[in-house]
Amino acid sequence: MSTQNLPLQAPADGAFYPAAIVGFEAADVGRYALRSPASGEVIAEIADCGSEQAKLAADNAQRGFESWRQTTAFERATLLKAWHRAMLEAKDVLALTMAREMGKPISEARGEVDYAASFLEWYAEQAKRIDGDILPAQHREKRLSVLRQPVGPVLAITPWNFPAAMITRKVAPGLAAGCSVIVKPAEQTPVTAILLAQLWQQVGGPAEVFQVITAERPAEISDLLMADARIRKVTFTGSTPVGKHLYAKSAATMKRMSLELGGHAPFLVFDDADIDAAVAEVMASKFRNGGQTCVCTNRVYVQRGIFEAFAERLAAAADALRVGQPEDEATQVGPLVSQAGRDKAQSHIDDALAQGARRLTAARDLEGFFVAPTVLADVTPAMQIMQEETFGPVAPLVVFDDEAEAVAAANDTPFGLAAYLWTRNLGRAHRVSEALDYGIVGVNDGAPSVPQAPFGGVKDSGIGREGGRYGIDEYLDTKFVSTRLDG
Repeated sequence: MSTQNLPLQAPADGAFYPAAIVGFEAADVGRYALRSPASGEVIAEIADCGSEQAKLAADNAQRGFESWRQTTAFERATLLKAWHRAMLEAKDVLALTMAREMGKPISEARGEVDYAASFLEWYAEQAKRIDGDILPAQHREKRLSVLRQPVGPVLAITPWNFPAAMITRKVAPGLAAGCSVIVKPAEQTPVTAILLAQLWQQVGGPAEVFQVITAERPAEISDLLMADARIRKVTFTGSTPVGKHLYAKSAATMKRMSLELGGHAPFLVFDDADIDAAVAEVMASKFRNGGQTCVCTNRVYVQRGIFEAFAERLAAAADALRVGQPEDEATQVGPLVSQAGRDKAQSHIDDALAQGARRLTAARDLEGFFVAPTVLADVTPAMQIMQEETFGPVAPLVVFDDEAEAVAAANDTPFGLAAYLWTRNLGRAHRVSEALDYGIVGVNDGAPSVPQAPFGGVKDSGIGREGGRYGIDEYLDTKFVSTRLDG
């Protein structure tokens, strides 16, 4: 079914959104209700696909790949640039969709559209830089060359916290490389994905090359596509347990895997810091998207000499954040995405307080999925918030005395996605950034992610990289050709 001619609209009044699969028939599947995390009301009905639709999508993706791989890099770049322009033109609709689907404040959602679209622009250019090599041969009658070719159809499984950017960060390099892509978006945020497919088709993108399959319980879909040998690569952003499960299943068909998994990011603030500047960067890292990002700082370590001053200013900044409805332009922190998300964040607060932590911010009487921005002091390693990723607007503060102690504490976790530090000492900046066992390090920078740079982690935070020239390598096979010349 082509979604090209459907109206581009944010979810409201229970409107139905079909899957973006060529040949999809809405009558063949059930529907599930999509509810607003802010109000609990049904805002849309979504196609609840199963194994038949997954097989259909895989058939289409293989057919789409055979034609798409024959296009030139310049043809692919032209379409990606057109898609980029279309996304920016549809910014308000896409932002409103994200606000309604997952509770992201509308002003922040607009920023996500810009960020998401930037991956299309970057990889439109990078498509034209996929090259190979001519190697010297030791025999006169031979010519040796290396080609870079698309790996094949791709399955991209995306999370709910960045419904647009996590799609474009995966799909743009795949399409630029010459792969076809099936996106399985999170069940909480399917409409953003469907709208992106509409925009792709509206600018002339082949429907078989970028498809979206939706489901309330996606295990049946992922099991079938993971077992399908035609799917040559899987890219997944989500929890570490699910990522490990997919990694194990990939072995049967030897799929290429990219896994961007959980984080437990530390932020080290040294006593030479500009306190106001450090507070601003911690705020940017911790409280955007309500603390619901894999690279949000989850543990804030502050050197003893500035601890009290830093804690006081951070708490004041957190108290000043406006909590409200996501469609309100003034809102800075919206609801968490679900009851489970709200309960986890609140349980981390309650556990810390029960074990002796101090709440430095005001308690707020909030209903529904809302959690008040919270700063905690006197936090110890035994507390739940220091052991698990919170995914909520809660900042635990821990005091430290010296550089070695801070680095050891920061690295004392199975995770290794992102870490941060604030210092004005150049030597310390280099020493600590090199010693931190993480895939991303922000030095005096709480928001380092950009499309031209690699994004990914080590240890239990995943394998592979997204973004920049490193990201497109994940979608390319390397082929060596040795040619013996006649005569």
